[in-house]
Amino acid sequence: MKRGVKIGVIGTCGVALAAMGSLGAYNLVHGMSGSSSDTDNGLTASEQSTTPPAADQAVKTAQAFLADWQAGPGRYAAASQDTNAPSTAKTDLTGYGTGLGLTSIVFGPVASAGPSLTDPGASSVTFTVTAKVKGGTWSYPDKLNVVQNNAGKASVDWSSASLYPGLQAGDTLAAGPVPATATTATVLANDGRTQLTSAAYPSLQAIATTIAHSGASQGAAASSGSGIAVVNAAGTPVTTLKVFTAPQAAKITTTIDPAIQATAERAVKLSALNGMPAATVVLDWRTGNILAVAYANTGSEGDTALLAELAPGSTMKIITAATLFQDIHLTPSTPAPCQSHLTAGDSTFKNDFDQAYPNATIEQGFAMSCNTSFIKDGFDNLVQTSPVDTHLLGQEATDVFGMNGNWSIGGGVATANPSVPVNTDVPTATADLIGQGKVLMSPLALASIAATVRDDQFRQPRILPGQAQTPAAAPLDGTTDGYLRSLMFAAAHDGDGTATPDLGSFADAGAKTGTSQVNGPDGSSTLITNGWFTAYNSRIAVAALVQGGATGAGTAGLIAKELIGATE
Repeated sequence: MKRGVKIGVIGTCGVALAAMGSLGAYNLVHGMSGSSSDTDNGLTASEQSTTPPAADQAVKTAQAFLADWQAGPGRYAAASQDTNAPSTAKTDLTGYGTGLGLTSIVFGPVASAGPSLTDPGASSVTFTVTAKVKGGTWSYPDKLNVVQNNAGKASVDWSSASLYPGLQAGDTLAAGPVPATATTATVLANDGRTQLTSAAYPSLQAIATTIAHSGASQGAAASSGSGIAVVNAAGTPVTTLKVFTAPQAAKITTTIDPAIQATAERAVKLSALNGMPAATVVLDWRTGNILAVAYANTGSEGDTALLAELAPGSTMKIITAATLFQDIHLTPSTPAPCQSHLTAGDSTFKNDFDQAYPNATIEQGFAMSCNTSFIKDGFDNLVQTSPVDTHLLGQEATDVFGMNGNWSIGGGVATANPSVPVNTDVPTATADLIGQGKVLMSPLALASIAATVRDDQFRQPRILPGQAQTPAAAPLDGTTDGYLRSLMFAAAHDGDGTATPDLGSFADAGAKTGTSQVNGPDGSSTLITNGWFTAYNSRIAVAALVQGGATGAGTAGLIAKELIGATE
């Protein structure tokens, strides 16, 4: 014989049940117990017969019990007398009604199911429950096990499962809010509507998954639905049995602009790139918000837009020029002879072109991306005259452009930290001036540099609107910022400007191209040339990388052109 278990009372709302008398078509009749007292008439093991009741007797007992249950709270005491645990059954029936907000209950055809397979000495009776509860109507199949004593008197063998199949001791049933069952959140674009699916935005698959899991683990608010749940003894919903209104997973809004992201996805796959690995990042330079992240054909390297750690080539000349202007007080018109080659220390540097421009200025050297112009002025003013432990290039990169920090863009999304270290040897420090040496960046870091120039201060990139942004130690001073914008405008509009073929038609654009030589992705000593490009207009700052690109303008510049054009 099963021992009765307490189901408990859930909620505080009253139960208003209309007495329904007989059960009409179901023809349930009250009969077997006859007693209305609420004393426990449970059978001891010796009192229960090992012989199951006859099928018709089991059905009649179940009908009597169900008729009183259906009649409402005023008949729960009578219903409990048709069980072998009246006190427990009455408490359980009351808890069922209260927890579910029950207003009416009816039972489908009652039929014998023969001897119970799980309750020795019992006969099973099956039926269907249809209950009107808080939130809707709930139907489910149920059964009662009926036993008899040695004198032949039958009663319902009461247990938690008499209310709902499989209900465990200590569990209750509750109608009301049903929590979202999703373990992740829905990740949206900055419009709060567009879902960032991998089908629409393949580059965001890993990013959106990371943000979703991170948001769910940090308690991002979900919208609960309504329905019926099993609640454990601790008051926690553990199983949803019925859903009336579906719950919604938590929604996390990012900074991604869906239109710009779509353009970026197409741009990294331009046919002119011939399948070369490409990546790009777009920022709102006013806020540091990441508007797009895209990459293609990068294989095992994955998201090179955020995770690349590669030499940025001549795009580094933005920081070098800023250091010469802000710390050495040079100007765009300061002479910077562009020689075909130049020896500095023990290293010889050359350009991507053979022609010399002995009367070039810093601005002209920047526009045509002359390495020797920057090696000459940079070596003379920043390397051989500076103590290696106070190298001004690294200080400028850190204090003004936010490099060398541990960036956190939000949502648990990983990024590679940009590195412009203070080097201790002259050859490396000299190579750093033109973005070789030990300088390492990603398109994200490079886009941030362009954004800093356009906004005259560093704003740490972020992909979640509320993510805290660590500021740089100092803003770009107004004079230096004006000089840098002049240089980047020249690169995009002067006849010799390396970015002019891409951006010359965009009046607001400023840019810088770059190429760098690095070891192949397999770690071999074979050098490959990467193309870099960064630019801004009145709305965005963008950076692009094409691995294996022979020139910045002819490869990465094509990506930037698409994005600048789409945001004019």
